[in-house]
Amino acid sequence: MEYCSRKMILILSCLVIFSIFNVRADLEISNVDRSIDLSSQLAKVNSQITLQNKGNKAVTSFLISIEEDQFPLLSYLEVTHKEDDESVKLETTPSSVAGQSAKLFSVNLPSSLGVGKSIVLNIESVFTHALRPFPAKIGQSEKQLVIYKANTYFSSPYKVVYQKTTVKLSSSTIESYSKLKPSNSADNTITYGPYNDINPYSFHEMKIHFENNSPFLTVKDMTRWIEVSHWGNVAIEETYHLLHEGAELKGHFSRYDYQRTPSHAAVKSIKSVLPAAAKDVYYRDEIGNISTSNLLNTHDSVELELRPRFPLFGGWQTQYLIGYNVAVYEYLFRKGSNYVLKMRFIDHVFDDFVIDKVTVKVVLPEGATNIKVKFPFEIKQEKQELHKTYLDTCGRPVFVMSKKNLVENHIQDFELHYTFQSHLLLQEPILCVAAFYILFISVICIMRLDFSITKDAVNESRMKVASLVESLLAACDRRTGLNSSFDSALDNFKQSKDQVSFTSALKKVNHDYNTLCATINNLIASLLKEEPEYSDKLSDITKKEAERKALIDQQVALATKAVSGKLSKQQYTDSEQIALSKREKITEEIEATLAALS
Repeated sequence: MEYCSRKMILILSCLVIFSIFNVRADLEISNVDRSIDLSSQLAKVNSQITLQNKGNKAVTSFLISIEEDQFPLLSYLEVTHKEDDESVKLETTPSSVAGQSAKLFSVNLPSSLGVGKSIVLNIESVFTHALRPFPAKIGQSEKQLVIYKANTYFSSPYKVVYQKTTVKLSSSTIESYSKLKPSNSADNTITYGPYNDINPYSFHEMKIHFENNSPFLTVKDMTRWIEVSHWGNVAIEETYHLLHEGAELKGHFSRYDYQRTPSHAAVKSIKSVLPAAAKDVYYRDEIGNISTSNLLNTHDSVELELRPRFPLFGGWQTQYLIGYNVAVYEYLFRKGSNYVLKMRFIDHVFDDFVIDKVTVKVVLPEGATNIKVKFPFEIKQEKQELHKTYLDTCGRPVFVMSKKNLVENHIQDFELHYTFQSHLLLQEPILCVAAFYILFISVICIMRLDFSITKDAVNESRMKVASLVESLLAACDRRTGLNSSFDSALDNFKQSKDQVSFTSALKKVNHDYNTLCATINNLIASLLKEEPEYSDKLSDITKKEAERKALIDQQVALATKAVSGKLSKQQYTDSEQIALSKREKITEEIEATLAALS
């Protein structure tokens, strides 16, 4: 068993050595010009290399290496080649080839590199949390010192013929730095090299201890909420959990000392850059609105400067959120029922930011299907969710994605493709109309229902009496109106002296009068049954109406005699005036009695 294990280890070792030999065989780096920028909390490494083919056949790819202790800190890696004054990004993927204490990446060349040919490439890498505060705790007014450790040599699986490294620091205050001849420092710059004929995977520790008062702000967790509405708006809300990872504050914080002698390492404000189309911007922390803020609209962006309620010292943290709206037509593109949302994965949080983890949730309209995403870098797709809000039935699909260890280089657009039928836009208006229709119908039905446990006989009787009185008043008004019909028939008869027409008109008016009287008599009978107290008043109304009708009949008889010549004109006029006077008096009495009923 022990023999088999040793044999297996030997085989694996041979394979590793063979793979390393194969890596070295064809390619050589003739020149490396490397610059390391440590002026912020990030370690930005830019290496310009000249790759030369020393083999006997053309190659289409090469390998770059990142030391194993640096690999967890690697946030961004990009290899470019300049063609016609334009930088072309080359495809970079993790390699399966084993490296010597290093992680290897395979880079596809823009074209095959022939024997004896060379190509100039640029390798850009960004490392986070590479600068460690030392000492770990400082006083409120003390300056912050940090330590940076890396490889003095350019780490590569290939032989490097010539290399030089320039390190840019944030200040000229350098406590110490590792020296590998030739090396020197001037102002805020340290130069290592040139070094010649460096073997693959050569290592010498670069250790620099220097002053760096840059904000060491890290977004420990960030959630970016993007809600797409086809009614013309995209709502964006970002929640931040911010931590100052610089040297921790030693002792207690003194507001008096801070105002008299501001701290070098404390963060006083945070400046974010939003899209130029951002509107309706709002921001608040856990307590409420952040009162100290500035919003500046520029030509190509909206700058938002927030000042927390307290300065952020090392080890201190805060939480806040920023929200705004943008017009949907600037980010959403359509072809038929297919839509593409093009937006940034993250925006500019602050200068030289570090985000440990970000979760982006894109809320699509209800009914969106066939959701696919395209990214310029690798992300993790989380379990999809449903978001239910106003007027939703099944819920809106939420596409969830996340990524760790991000920097400014990750401010890039992603594409979210989905299918949506336009007629589904009518769902919400139809639901509103249906809801209001049901509400109104329900109110109408409820108003007509009697929910009382026992019937209130007195109230019902009172309501019935009121209804009967109202009907009686209306009928009596109509009956009074028929009196004018009698007068009109009389006037026509006196002028035309046509007995036949007068008899016909009189017959019709009498018929209407008798019908209406019958109705009134029925109402009076019903009213007496419900309210016997009205007996005297109702009897008086009936009696006076009979007197008024008798006067009308008297006028008809007088008119007939006057037309036939049996009665002189003067006698008729005198008799008619007396009858009309009595009728007006009776009419006033009837109306007064009716008014007393109501």
